[in-house]
Amino acid sequence: MSSDSLVCLKDFEKYAKEHLNRNSWGFFSAGAEGCQTLRDNEEAFRRLRLRPRFLRDVSVRDMSATVLGQRVDMPIGISPTANQGLASSQGEIGTAKAAAQFQTCMICSTYSNFTMEDIMNSSPDGLKWFQLYVRPDRETTAGLVRRAERAGYKALVLTVDLPIVGRRYPDLRHGFSMPPHLRVANLGNADLSQNKKDRNEALDYGMGGPDQSSDRALSWKDVAWLRSICSLPIILKGILTAEDARLAVQHGVDGILVSNHGGRQLDGVPATIEALPEIVQAAGDKLEVYMDGGVRTGTDVLKALALGARAVFIGRPAVWGLCYKGQEGVAKVLSILNEELSLAMALSGVSFSQIPAIVVSPSHSSTRVCYDTLCLYMIDVYKSGLY
Repeated sequence: MSSDSLVCLKDFEKYAKEHLNRNSWGFFSAGAEGCQTLRDNEEAFRRLRLRPRFLRDVSVRDMSATVLGQRVDMPIGISPTANQGLASSQGEIGTAKAAAQFQTCMICSTYSNFTMEDIMNSSPDGLKWFQLYVRPDRETTAGLVRRAERAGYKALVLTVDLPIVGRRYPDLRHGFSMPPHLRVANLGNADLSQNKKDRNEALDYGMGGPDQSSDRALSWKDVAWLRSICSLPIILKGILTAEDARLAVQHGVDGILVSNHGGRQLDGVPATIEALPEIVQAAGDKLEVYMDGGVRTGTDVLKALALGARAVFIGRPAVWGLCYKGQEGVAKVLSILNEELSLAMALSGVSFSQIPAIVVSPSHSSTRVCYDTLCLYMIDVYKSGLY
């Protein structure tokens, strides 16, 4: 299949579903329980409408943005996704090279199949953040943090929504087994090759059991502990409420990645694009807000930016591209989103700096008032120069 026949992200999803084995496809595609949140992450974007403005000069559309003071060529990065070696022998190195090719940010997972050092060395000029699970063994966690800092990662992305792994029915039905040629490289001798279909032994891969890799006692005091052992900016991944966003501000974190773990944890939580507005409002100008989950088109990106996200991140679509043709496939996915975003901006009548002033409204009038309030807030943010 030529790349010319893959023209949108859904094409890449179809290709991956047809070419990955059941074990690998199930790992990447599974959602928690009934998959309500998994589905809603995409469907919630469709419930939002853009209200374009015309007779504006859109001949120049600067796609660049800044995240934590670092310039990126587009506001589309790559979320942490474990075990990318299941999709391609290039694994995370192919993804990292593609992100560097587009001068955008990649978040490296703790559960990568290549070490964080190898990933960094594969594309040393690319902006990379390191995703972290705080383990019960704090010395192991501290060791990962020190390695990330030494390797040149520019931020820590602390996952906060996985004290226990969500219950994923495909894993209950079929089990998940790590192929013997793959390993969790950052954790040294960790052995995940044993099939974990027995729910009593399920630890990591979706059967609702306790997870030995995450500390169920994780709390806000651990954010202060992380701050005490490193100088990297700290981003919290998994925040979904204004209450927690305000606590994040109080605890001095540098950013929030609004995320519901791709619908893989607690089923029934809001789609991330629906959770985004209250978090943006709660955070104000005190920290940066990003989002992932359900982003499949350039208009999805535009809607998220209009509702206050500084950048969006993609997870599964990058894996689909990796499955298709390694680094080249991931680059194609990024190129499609970038081109679609540029087109959506032109047809909406905005340059990048004007995006926060776009009015985004829901298709259902019953919820229009809260979105109108938000859009007025975002216009005020834009006029004040805070964005």
